[in-house]
Amino acid sequence: MPRADSPDLDFSPESDGRAVRLRLRVAAGAARSRIAGPHGGALKLSVRTPPERGRANREVLGLVAEAFGLPASAVDLLSGETSPDKVVRIPLGPDEARARWAASAAAVADATSAR
Repeated sequence: MPRADSPDLDFSPESDGRAVRLRLRVAAGAARSRIAGPHGGALKLSVRTPPERGRANREVLGLVAEAFGLPASAVDLLSGETSPDKVVRIPLGPDEARARWAASAAAVADATSAR
């Protein structure tokens, strides 16, 4: 479960300041799809889809997009197509990305504690 009070993610701004790069650590073929939260500046997540023909990458992009309130098509995979260590581009400035991450992590924490 992601936590808003976890160490920050490392949002690396692109030169124009309109997008950030975010490192991911992905476990494909997991028992369930979920965002585990920050881990060493990267966002750790797992997806159920096995790493076959890019299917897991599509699920990864969808999870990241959902966490930041974006359509899946807005998040780009920049590197790590066949690796568990990936880098994605999110079309948000650093402050907006941090704010959306905090809101998303808090919402997940609230929903989990309500169970």
